[in-house]
Amino acid sequence: MSAEANKQTMNRFLEFINTASEALAKELIATEAIFYVPGRPDPMRGPAGYLEIIHMMRTGFPDVQWTLDGIVAENDQVAARYTMRGTHLGIFFGVPPTGNPIEVSAINFYRFSGSQIIEEFGQPDLLGLMQQIGAIPGR
Repeated sequence: MSAEANKQTMNRFLEFINTASEALAKELIATEAIFYVPGRPDPMRGPAGYLEIIHMMRTGFPDVQWTLDGIVAENDQVAARYTMRGTHLGIFFGVPPTGNPIEVSAINFYRFSGSQIIEEFGQPDLLGLMQQIGAIPGR
């Protein structure tokens, strides 16, 4: 796949993370894919693993939505910058719901094989998120 094709796939991936569509998960994520998630000792794997990541976020922030703010693609790799927005309406990392709105940046790095994602290193601003929900002293 070309860098341009990978950029187009990232737009479909944005649709996936905003809808948690199982069909899109199977289309876009390789069964052998590995996702490195901050706070987890072991990586998540495959479409089911990524759906679990989304479920974790939706448990704390049921209205969570991501916007794709920028993409850089080269060969089989893509760097993407996101903004995640939502409302803290459920327990997240043990923090009871506060009703606080959140706006959190993330930089993620992807590797592709063909038209599917096979690896992701996710780097969300967890410090900023935890400050916004009052879990730690804030800005």
